[in-house]
Amino acid sequence: MHEPGPPRFAHVGESVELAPRRPDADGRFSWRVRDRPDDSDVTVGDGAVVHLEPDVPGVYALELDAPDGTHRQILRAFPDPRRAVEFRAPIADLPLPAEEITCVSLTGPFNEYTLGRDRMGREGDSYVAEFDLPPGDHEGICVVNDDFEHSHTVEVSVPGPGRPRVHLDASVEGETLVVTASAEAAPDGSDPDVEFWLDDRDELAESAATRDGSELRVPVADLPERARVHAVAVAERHSVADTVVVERPADAAETGDTRDSTDVTVSRPNDPPEWARHATVYQIFVRRFAGEMVETTFEEIERRVPYLESLDVDCLWLTPVVESPTDHGYHVTDYFDTATDLGTREEFESLVERLREAGIRVVFDLVVNHTSRDHPAFQMHSADVPEYADHYERVPADPAGTDRDATDTDDVDWAGEGAPGYYFNWTRIPNLDYDSLAVRSWMLDVVDEWAPLVDGFRADVAWGVPHGFWKEVRDRVKSEDSEFFLLDETIPRDPQFHENEFDAHYDTALYGALRDIGSGEAPADALFDALEANRREGFPESSLLLRYVENHDETRYLEACGRAALPAAAAATFTLPGAPMMYYGQERGVAEQRGEMKWYDGDSALTAFHRRLSRLRGERSVLRTGDVERVEWECPDRPNDDRTVAYARDDGDSRVVVVLNFGEESREVAVGEIAGETDLLTGASVAVGGSAETGDGTTVEVADAVVLESEG
Repeated sequence: MHEPGPPRFAHVGESVELAPRRPDADGRFSWRVRDRPDDSDVTVGDGAVVHLEPDVPGVYALELDAPDGTHRQILRAFPDPRRAVEFRAPIADLPLPAEEITCVSLTGPFNEYTLGRDRMGREGDSYVAEFDLPPGDHEGICVVNDDFEHSHTVEVSVPGPGRPRVHLDASVEGETLVVTASAEAAPDGSDPDVEFWLDDRDELAESAATRDGSELRVPVADLPERARVHAVAVAERHSVADTVVVERPADAAETGDTRDSTDVTVSRPNDPPEWARHATVYQIFVRRFAGEMVETTFEEIERRVPYLESLDVDCLWLTPVVESPTDHGYHVTDYFDTATDLGTREEFESLVERLREAGIRVVFDLVVNHTSRDHPAFQMHSADVPEYADHYERVPADPAGTDRDATDTDDVDWAGEGAPGYYFNWTRIPNLDYDSLAVRSWMLDVVDEWAPLVDGFRADVAWGVPHGFWKEVRDRVKSEDSEFFLLDETIPRDPQFHENEFDAHYDTALYGALRDIGSGEAPADALFDALEANRREGFPESSLLLRYVENHDETRYLEACGRAALPAAAAATFTLPGAPMMYYGQERGVAEQRGEMKWYDGDSALTAFHRRLSRLRGERSVLRTGDVERVEWECPDRPNDDRTVAYARDDGDSRVVVVLNFGEESREVAVGEIAGETDLLTGASVAVGGSAETGDGTTVEVADAVVLESEG
């Protein structure tokens, strides 16, 4: 069926891409606006994939004529929360002297990091650009002379509340299905209302549903075989939508039989798989893992699985393993075969099987935003082969209206009309065009090729691919295996990708805070602000955040912040909620971003520390599920210490206190509650002066991290 998917939610001025599912590149599709708010002038263009930008708040009803019939699509548009703000970069802060500056481009998530699209204008001693942005903190990159080697970051803050949140539950009460929405106000926001929306793909009639505040009720007799109910919390801004799926046996749905309403089952598609909720993830940059003199292959990785077992790893994320001319693998030239140097498909399957025997799931790096420019499809596109004409993005030659050719932003002579779209300075990986049904079908074939073999996808440059495509991917892989895991790379993170799309997201807020703390640019308690950012930004209760200190795209924490701060930073990722991740070699003291794994000359003490963190987290459920609470503390001999922080994890049955020291020297830390003297990480006493207890608190010595059993 070509049904376009669930209801969509957006704000005025936000472009929403709409497309048929299970696309047939040769099929005939057309869209029309069937209904829209009275003051709206919105139309949609020709083609199978259209982009609708609501111009006033309200409900937009569209119809898709497809080979299998006519389908309905609802778009609910809320008021535009954005306001005009100014990015300002003083010339004195830019990396080149004023006389050498010919232009300054501003890039960021607000323009998809596209170089040359938005030029900053000079005003006196500064370069300035204005954008409409929602409340929150925003970062832009000023690229001088269109050269990322000469970049400067600027920030602006837009006042206003964050996003509210909503969580749906459903149960059968007597002969009635009751869907309950728990709505939570945003920090500094007003109490939200709740809107319920039925899914046009289902046969549940609007007349059967009764809405009353935070509840929606439906007689069980009126339920079809499947019904999906969506809800949005609405205040100054709207929340990410949540969903419940209600199913009942086909024969009961056909006959309206209500005698056994216990046959009704409820599921929450936005919840991550149970195994992934607290999984310890290990990322391997594949071709640097086997060792100094050994070529990494699937077979060589398989021989090193016992090492992963020793770290109590639950999930292995491999950087791309399909054919590519690069050692990192993100320039794909063949999506349907493994890289020749790594081994055969059969050897890859053997590795996956060996990992599963060890209880380790496998996450496949899915790269579908772009291909290598050496992929045959792009070569055919550039050589004007007709059937490939729509496969890649083309941008205007003058994207910023400056009479400056877009190809001047790079050193590559592109063939054809205009220039291929790409992000940053990634000139050798042109963007695919998801307005093409052929591209969507091709990439869905890639998903279908690898999903049966692995346990999850990490989606590279997820932010560059349309939301509608990811919603279809989720439905596709989850329909076959509800335990399949989806992790997005969205930088900066965006809670919208949790709306029936991804299970887990990079926690860029904690990553940035731990970097700032480690380098001395922020106090240790800045990690609480990072945790609060989840709620402020509107991440749903069900969202899972990947906690990490480094990955293949970032400098090593060891290089950026030093050896002394690394254990405390790693301990934060293991003792806070979410899924902790180790980047290969983090635990061995590898200093280069993509350096060779240190097997024989690694930092054994650091490795043992990571093993203890992983083991303790596995043994103590409170470190996985407990709430986080600030704990009062002080350093008696360092009254203004800002390198130390303490917090508790409490699940109602158990409570532990975590104390982290990012400094180079040990600290005596007086914790403001009674706790045991034994560090649960090491099993050793950390009491100061033979007795840690001092009336209403505990004093312990902390070199990097201690975890204490609370007695308070």
